[in-house]
Amino acid sequence: MYVRNEILKKEQLAPSIFRFVLREPVIANHRKPGQFVIVRTSEEGERVPLTIVDSNKSEGSITLIVQAVGSTTQEMSNFEVGQGFHDVAGPLGNPVEIEKFGTVLCIAGGLGIAPLYPIMKALKKRGNKIVTILGARNKDLIILRDEAESISDRMIITTDDGSEGMKGLVTEAAELVITNEKINKAVIIGPPIMMKFSVDVTKKHGVPSIVSLNPIMVDGTGMCGGCRVTVGGETKFACVDGPEFDGDLVDFNELLQRSGMYREKEKEASLKKNHVCRLSNVTGEK
Repeated sequence: MYVRNEILKKEQLAPSIFRFVLREPVIANHRKPGQFVIVRTSEEGERVPLTIVDSNKSEGSITLIVQAVGSTTQEMSNFEVGQGFHDVAGPLGNPVEIEKFGTVLCIAGGLGIAPLYPIMKALKKRGNKIVTILGARNKDLIILRDEAESISDRMIITTDDGSEGMKGLVTEAAELVITNEKINKAVIIGPPIMMKFSVDVTKKHGVPSIVSLNPIMVDGTGMCGGCRVTVGGETKFACVDGPEFDGDLVDFNELLQRSGMYREKEKEASLKKNHVCRLSNVTGEK
């Protein structure tokens, strides 16, 4: 029986982090590094932007990585092989420009390795030397280690607690690498605060950088304005103008301020929802 957007494979990579391989022949045939899809679990479901981590044209499949952090991604993580998401739209966003730079420093913070990995593959195929810094809070949250290592000329792992690799932040490792080796380009993907301070390091040493602002996307079409960001003094939208931008030109202070505002609103909405649920349990109302 034909299942639309069928899940061919599912694998848990870390606590609350899952890898899905979906049957998507059209997207697999057209996607390029840096692009993403919008996934909905149901007709009334929330739109979730997810980077296309990999694709297999002969199999007609794409790979996505989902972190169950909210109700929708939690629902998504409960889907199993043989089932299918309601719809998957893409490829969306602009593909990253791949050139022969020389030595490229690829810095991933946490789940940032998911969108960084396809860019690393394309850079390696173009003939660049890849030096990778893969950072996480602890060893249990390191994902795509083998995949990243297979295309890296050198890889450094950092963990906040020192449970694996170098104890410390990716910025400390970046400082060491750039001080001791000629780096021609940096690609940095992770939480906004991590990208800000990593760009501070690369900028200090005169290394041009690319950052991906996929973590701030919501709607994926530019209509909601949630991914609005100032780049080089101009207003851009990560989903339609990016998601990759020149790291030196991104106004990270504004981005972090707006991200904090959204987090506070989400927290407030969650508290209100929980309060309503508690009241309904007490009163018996539906």
